[in-house]
Amino acid sequence: MTITTSAPADDDQPITVLIVDDHAVVRRGIRAFLGAQPDIVVVAEAKDGAQAIAELTLLNASGHLPDVVLMDLLMPRMDGLEAIGHIKARHPLVNVVAMTSFSETERVHAALAAGASGYVLKDAEADEVAAAIRSAHAGELHLDPAVARALTRTLLSGNDASTLSAREREIVVLVAHGMSNREIADKLVISERTARTHVSNVLLKLRLTSRTQAALWAMREGLVTVGT
Repeated sequence: MTITTSAPADDDQPITVLIVDDHAVVRRGIRAFLGAQPDIVVVAEAKDGAQAIAELTLLNASGHLPDVVLMDLLMPRMDGLEAIGHIKARHPLVNVVAMTSFSETERVHAALAAGASGYVLKDAEADEVAAAIRSAHAGELHLDPAVARALTRTLLSGNDASTLSAREREIVVLVAHGMSNREIADKLVISERTARTHVSNVLLKLRLTSRTQAALWAMREGLVTVGT
């Protein structure tokens, strides 16, 4: 499942990727497959979250931050969830695709809340991993189909649409279409501060913690069209 959350990226340049996994054989396998993709280039590897952050610091210093980080979640020293938070705080333009053997909704929820732009399972086909990387680079949220089904069944259950005003429903649709607070303000001819307040109220009323979750909620409610 793919949900657009921002403007598409430039297709002229190859997508640069940092692979993060504590198993060397996994890194080699992913690198070998991605190396055969004409639009994807692996620029670095790391064995845990701490090393990933160090690699990104070096790449940033040379002006070559990767477009996407493919991040294992279960690693020693610093796991993927902690690393995602650090990466998004320091390098907000770098997209992160979480990768793990588990599909529990709590783990998915935590990864998305930390800022992940996708979630794939380690037993997914190699093409699925490449698709997740491409989606993240294009500003889309990519979820493994099994993960997407679990989220729509349980993660967002019980969030009552009746608590939203007409304006708040309009706001959540714009959020689901990837608009920033500034873009929402321009669209609705309101101040950016007012737009930010509306978004915060929507998340509070729906008991959500991120704009990504709001997009998923809007999908469940049929308020937006979702690519599958």
